[in-house]
Amino acid sequence: MITIKTILCPIDFSEPSKKAFRYACAFAGSMGAKLCLVAVIEPRPLVADMMLTYIPIEEDLRRDANEEIKPLVKEALNEGIEVRTDVLIGHPVDVILKHVNDLGIDLLIMGSHGKTGLRRILMGSVTEGVIRKSGIPVLIVRETEGELISEK
Repeated sequence: MITIKTILCPIDFSEPSKKAFRYACAFAGSMGAKLCLVAVIEPRPLVADMMLTYIPIEEDLRRDANEEIKPLVKEALNEGIEVRTDVLIGHPVDVILKHVNDLGIDLLIMGSHGKTGLRRILMGSVTEGVIRKSGIPVLIVRETEGELISEK
């Protein structure tokens, strides 16, 4: 019998990741599993701005992510789901896979893509990297859903 005790849902606050969060809540609620949310802030190279304007660095982004994750935690708690959150700095694929190992995750639920834009096309998506390297099942939630209609 397959037992799912802990589900990890990486979140970047894009619509696909919020949709994956809703699936993760549904799975966690129906299975009595704990839900772990992780937001990963990618390291930023130090760049001098010619206008000498302030550019948010990792700690500012971490603080913002901690604020953005609060409504999701509240939503999960309202559904009776035990939830853990982590906002970490690092390369997303590496951080997610380390979390899988460190926390004994049984199932990963993540969006098909997030806030990666052109970089995703050039370097490959976080989701793809996780799928290739994960030793546990990964449920991918597509950004758009709909029934496939077959015409005969």
